Amino acid sequence: MPDQQLPPDDHVPMPRRPPSATRQWAWIGGAAAVVVAVVVGVALWLPTVPNGPDGRRIVERQSAAQAFPGGLARQPASENQPGRRETQARADGDTTTAQRIAVIADEPIATWLTDPSVTTTRETVREVVANARRQDKTPVFVLYTIPDRDCGHYSKGGSTPAEYLPWIRSVVRAAAGSHAVVLVEPDAIAQIHVCKRLSDSRLPLLRKAVDELSGHGLTVYLDGGNENRVPTATMAGWLRQAGVDRTQGFFTNVSNFYRVDQERAYADRLADAVGGDPHFVIDVSRNGRGWLGTWCNPEGAGLGQSPHVTAGSSRLDALLWVKTPGLSDGTCNGGPAAGQWWESYALDLVENRKDGDG
Repeated sequence: MPDQQLPPDDHVPMPRRPPSATRQWAWIGGAAAVVVAVVVGVALWLPTVPNGPDGRRIVERQSAAQAFPGGLARQPASENQPGRRETQARADGDTTTAQRIAVIADEPIATWLTDPSVTTTRETVREVVANARRQDKTPVFVLYTIPDRDCGHYSKGGSTPAEYLPWIRSVVRAAAGSHAVVLVEPDAIAQIHVCKRLSDSRLPLLRKAVDELSGHGLTVYLDGGNENRVPTATMAGWLRQAGVDRTQGFFTNVSNFYRVDQERAYADRLADAVGGDPHFVIDVSRNGRGWLGTWCNPEGAGLGQSPHVTAGSSRLDALLWVKTPGLSDGTCNGGPAAGQWWESYALDLVENRKDGDG
């Protein structure tokens, strides 16, 4: 560096502070920094001060628009199973089938993360996030690798207890700051009602998952089951134990068929029982004909209304297509294995679609 120029002769330099004054100013500056840090810390901490029933600390819930900035993103082609089938049908010259499948493929559908592989999951999340960013919309993920998933039934599998939280952390690292919506483990809480071996381990594990997901720019909802499944007071207690006070709220009707008006009434009762004004989202992917007597591939089911973010005038944040229409619920009523594409069922869902409330 060149030598620093001296001030001109007519410039009177400021006298140097004595060492004691220097130390005093250093002390004041340090104190100010501490005050700023405390103020910032308090500002960040304020949303979780004791502000709910029984002195609970409850996060400040976002509006629907804040929870889903830009609206709902569509999946990239690599994750859109109906879209892949539509493309194949067009290549085969089957325009009629392609047009019917496009009714499903063109809608925003949640992306399910079901593979316990950290590497595969990270790549999927990054691809979906990048695709949503290009649309300037919000991606929706469904975490579905809880240990002892589905209590050993049609969708059995998932991570081991040792693998689960590292897997959650891999999702967080890939999605952090993306404003993605994360639906944590459908059935994971409601299924405790009929699978008693889950009662001791499931809720503490979900609470740890919430710990990992919190504070990274993600909007998290927990499993709220659906009406006629678990007593509302019981479900509310389980949600509190799972950490719902540190999330946006809960989801209902995932992979099920109850109508919006029924589910919304149930969700409002559940939110009241939880306390602290949790918000909720409802799966309307296949509820166009309402409950048809079974949750597993019922005959006559139809697509629900198009997924969308609400106006934000209530606790209902969005109506979503969480379950991918056309994927089987399991080997029941003639279906293939759970999660497999079942084209005849997909076409029936389109044929039976009913516009309106769903």
